[in-house]
Amino acid sequence: MDNSNHNEVVLKFNQVAHEYDNQRRNLIPCFDDFYDVSVSIAETGNETPSILELGAGTGLLSALMLKKFPTANLTLIDISDKMMEVANSRFVGMNNVKYIVNDYTNYVFENKFDIVISALSIHHLTDAEKKVLYKNTFQNLREGGVFINADQILGNTMFLDSFYKNNWKSKVESTELPTKEIASAYERTKLDKMSTLEAQIGWLKEIGFSDVDCMYKYFNFVVIYGRKLKGFN
Repeated sequence: MDNSNHNEVVLKFNQVAHEYDNQRRNLIPCFDDFYDVSVSIAETGNETPSILELGAGTGLLSALMLKKFPTANLTLIDISDKMMEVANSRFVGMNNVKYIVNDYTNYVFENKFDIVISALSIHHLTDAEKKVLYKNTFQNLREGGVFINADQILGNTMFLDSFYKNNWKSKVESTELPTKEIASAYERTKLDKMSTLEAQIGWLKEIGFSDVDCMYKYFNFVVIYGRKLKGFN
């Protein structure tokens, strides 16, 4: 991630770190399905899987994964130190959680993982950065590992993209969120660098992921899935 965008993302998300989780249900109209599907498709033959969350934020998705895999070893990486402070408080007393405050785009991990997950983070990267990240993610997975990206996408046409955004705004504005928090959420969308679903599925396939699919879609909220088959180093 380039330095100017890196700094702006850190600033914006540091500012909302302690309110972030409370806003989630209001800002994600499909909250339950969005996260439930992400957890349900995380399958591995390892009873104590190693899970990496990219752009972990407050650790919400990791916490849900721990309900499915109570003995999992988690690695959370995020560029916002304030977000990671919240994550740390969420998992206080747990010795199976590792925290890294850094830009995950080109971060080199020491170990490989059974599952790599991300939620509402990768859309802050440019197309070129997404491609690099997806290549690195493939390398960071063990054979048989899975990648799950729960994120927002760009509409295939200007009409669809506008339709998605207007639909989301109408739902957000019908919630009980204070006007100030809605305005803050709208301000954060200026950091978005969304890519189409079609493009991202194509990139994942080109890199070597198998069984790539969109497992869930609600307007521009999607859950993308891919596997690293055995035989790929």
